[in-house]
Formats: sequence, C-alpha cells, structure tokens
Amino acid sequence: MNSDSNNKTAVIGFLGTTLDNGFNDKRWQRWRPTVSLGLHDELLVDELHILYSKRDKRLFKIIKDDMAQVSPQTQVIGHHVTLISPWDFADVYAELYDFAARFDFQDNTDYLLHLTTGTHVAQICWFLLVEAGFIPADLIQTSPCPRPDQADPQGRYQVIDLDVSRYDGLRERFEAEKAQHWQTLQANLVTQNAAYQKLISDIEKVATRSTAPILLMGATGAGKSQLAGQIYALKKAKASSTQGKNTLEKFVEVNCATLRGDTAMSVLFGHVKGAFTGAATSRDGLLKSADSGLLFLDEIGELGLDEQAMLLTALEEQRFYPLGSDTPISVSFQLMAGTNKDLRQAVADGEFRADLFARLNTWTFFLPSLKDRLEDLPANIDYELARLGSEQQQHYRFTPEARQLYEAFAMSADATWQGNFRDLTASMIRLTTLAESKVIRNDDVQAEIERLTHLWELPDSLNGSNSLSKKSATLDSETIEQGSHNILIKYLDEETLATIDPFDAVQLAYVIEICINHRNQAAAGRYLYANSRDKLKSPNDSDRLRKYLMKFGLRFDELG
Repeated sequence: MNSDSNNKTAVIGFLGTTLDNGFNDKRWQRWRPTVSLGLHDELLVDELHILYSKRDKRLFKIIKDDMAQVSPQTQVIGHHVTLISPWDFADVYAELYDFAARFDFQDNTDYLLHLTTGTHVAQICWFLLVEAGFIPADLIQTSPCPRPDQADPQGRYQVIDLDVSRYDGLRERFEAEKAQHWQTLQANLVTQNAAYQKLISDIEKVATRSTAPILLMGATGAGKSQLAGQIYALKKAKASSTQGKNTLEKFVEVNCATLRGDTAMSVLFGHVKGAFTGAATSRDGLLKSADSGLLFLDEIGELGLDEQAMLLTALEEQRFYPLGSDTPISVSFQLMAGTNKDLRQAVADGEFRADLFARLNTWTFFLPSLKDRLEDLPANIDYELARLGSEQQQHYRFTPEARQLYEAFAMSADATWQGNFRDLTASMIRLTTLAESKVIRNDDVQAEIERLTHLWELPDSLNGSNSLSKKSATLDSETIEQGSHNILIKYLDEETLATIDPFDAVQLAYVIEICINHRNQAAAGRYLYANSRDKLKSPNDSDRLRKYLMKFGLRFDELG
C-alpha cells in the first residue's frame, strides 16, 4: 500500500455475521476478522467503517465495544445496508455502488477494503468497484492462525495492491490468443429467431468468402448500420488471419439521405480547386477515403441519378473523376449499402438505376423489423441495460414486476415499434434516466408505456377515414383509396390525378391532411420530417415540404 505517513488509515468492510459472532467471554479466545484489525501493532486503523443490516444491530454494538478495548484510537462508524438477497449479484452490486457514491472519500486518508467478511458475491462486487476506480482503496485480507491448536485472536493480514501494470504480460498473451480466433457474427448478435439466425449465418458466409457488394434492406431502425459495422469487423479479422493479405484498412460510412443538391457529388467524389463557385480548395471525397477499405452507403436509395451513375462507374472500373478534374482517381474498395426503400420498386418508378441495382443485387439481405423478432426483445433489453450502464458507469435493473409489465406491453399488439430498435433504445434511455436509485419500477414502466403509446399515435384530427393511424390500418384498400381520392380531387384536376400511382396518392393525401392541420408550412414540415431532421447538416423542413408539394403543382397556402 503506497501511503503518505501523515495520512489516516480507514478500513471498510461488512460485519461478519458468522465469523464475528460471539456474545460471551469465550469470544476473546478465538479469531474474529473485524476485531483482529485492531490487534496488529503495525496496522494502525483510525476509522473502521462497518456495513451491517438492522437485524444485526446487537452484534455491531458488541464489535464496536470490543474495538474500543483493543484499539481505543479507532473510530468505529456503522452504515446500514439493505440487501434483499446477499447472493443476488445485481442487488449486492447496486447497494455497494450506491454506498460508494454516497461515501465522502478524503484525500488525506488511505483506504483499505476488508474482503474477509461478507458473501463471495459481496467480495466480487467489492473487487469490481475497486478495480473500476469507484472506491480508491487497496484490498486487505485477514485470516486466522494457520495452526488450529493455537488460540490466536490476532491472526494475520495481507494487503493486496491492484497494480495492473504487473499483469501486462498476461494481458498481451490474452490479446494475442484472441486475435487468432476472429469473432463470428453469430457471437455478436444474440437472437432466438430461427429466420434471423439463418440470415446471419448466410451473411457470415458471404462476408468471409466474397468481396462482391452487399445490400441490406430493411425498415428504419432495423439495425442496418450496426450490422454493417460488425460485417466490416468480421471481414477485417478474417483478412488479417490469412497472412495479412487483402486487409481492409478502414470503414467509411455515409448516410446518403444527408447528401442533397450540388454538394452530393463533391462529398462522394471530391472536387478540384475552382471546380465550382466556393471551391477554394480541393477535396478528396469519401470514395477516395474508402480506398483499400469498406464503404457503407446507408440509405443508398436517396442518391440522385447522376450520383448513381458515377458510383456505378467507380464500382465497375475502379476509378472516377472528381468534379472539375480531367484526371481519374483509381480506387479499390468493397461496398455495402443499406436502404429502407424497396429498390425493386424504385427501379420500376425510375428513381433508381436498374444497372446499379443489378450491380448491388449480388447479395441482397432483407432485415426483419422488431415486430418480426419479438422473441429477441428480452435479450435486447438486457443489452441496452448493460450498454447504458457501461456508458454511465451505473448498474440499472428492473424489479421483477416492472420487467414483466414492460415485456408484456412490448410484445403486445399495442406496441407497434414504428422505429424498430431505435424506439427500443430511446425507451431504455428514458427508463434508466428517470429511474430512482437505478432501479426501474412499475410506476416508471407505466409512465413509459403511456409515452410510447402517445408517440405512436397520430393527432386526433387525423384519425378519420384518411388517416394512416392504427385505427385506419384495419380499413381495406378500396376504402383508403376512396378516402385519398376525396381529398385529392379538391386540389388536383382529374387528368393529373389519373397519372398518380395509388401509393403516391395515399402519401400525398396524408401530407395534405398534415398541412391542413398545422398553422404554417414550417410547423407541418417539422412534423413530417421529425425523424430525419437530425441527419441533415442544414435542415430546412419548410423547404423540403415546399419542394414535395411543387412536384404536384401545389402550394401550402392554397391548402385548407
């Protein structure tokens, strides 16, 4: 123990309900771990902090009085703790963490954590809290005399210094062995869904055997970005394990939904100085950045047709021209793409190039939504609790009743999970943030259920025949079509209306309903683009809505 000679010494530990026990004079003839701390001439304890439950109040008083006899200079301080089960890891860790958070550690005091008393679970929790730095202490272990035939109340003690630098050799050995066995996707993605297990197995085979593009299709929040990152880690580890050949050097991710207008070309393909007004310097572009690596284009369906054409050339010829340049740049990268659109329909609608889709379509995987993987909810709840706990250096948990209530709602028909796993992540953030003492209880869950229900509902004014809300979901397609027609006929002539596909008609009718029920174009835009706004560098909801309406020859101020 490295200590300043002028510092005080304080010991923290549990009251030993078995080893410290003794209510008659015979107790002085045997070793008791807590009392033994005051019997060593070379160990001067200024403060002794004892954790005990209220039912052990009598034993605590005896130990306090006995310490006053053997070590009068030691101030004994009791701390009440409440453990539902001393063998429940979550309960013990949470209680000890809260104790450490409340404790007023002083700079002029050297602290020792007494490991001898308490359950094995408590000892593990003490160790974790010390090792993580929550408790600035060394560990002290006491033990009786090695010869049972000799009565020795003093016993022995040993201070354990957790200086991890001496274990560098072991850590290096562990890391070297770990590098020899690259992780599989299935080891990183816990799922009980048979179809998803088969999907992950197929993706794993493709990722380790092919360099052709991979296309991930699925609803917003289905986990495309997370899976893309894990595929990269898998491909990189596999490449490294084959004598370092074809190692992927980097992972470059871009959300194509954030690329708009004239800047899209420059961001992807770069430009030379003077290529356009404002191009004061040259720019490499993301395709150049991804050279010798893996490029993940999320929401690739949002790319414009011109960008799609240049991307196709870069894929097929492994070279492209930056804006304003006559000199091609050679690149070699692997491509993954994600989209929440059905690119097959986008090709049919002329919004996505058929030749680029054919190039991407070598390996296409459809990711299921959360509603299609409800059996994975418990594992994902545990994952989010652990992730948030790690980020916040806290230990979060549900009470059993609260966990049952949350899971029952999460798997019911009332839980639509419109944002898929993003909704679940947001829900867990709210629950852990608002929970008192890091424990999520029934009231917390009930309040969260009300929040989720409200978030998934449309305004009451939209719950009529033209709403896309939960209520209207039960309507047949003919009724929905008729409702859309009744709205559009007010603003479009029959000739224009006849050219609009049923899908666009429903969408346009819904947008018009939103516009009618908001006071201005900016407010309507904020509602319609609430989820994608944060992805844009310079969001302008009003302008996005204006451009959408212009495609149909409409203006906001003409609606109403």
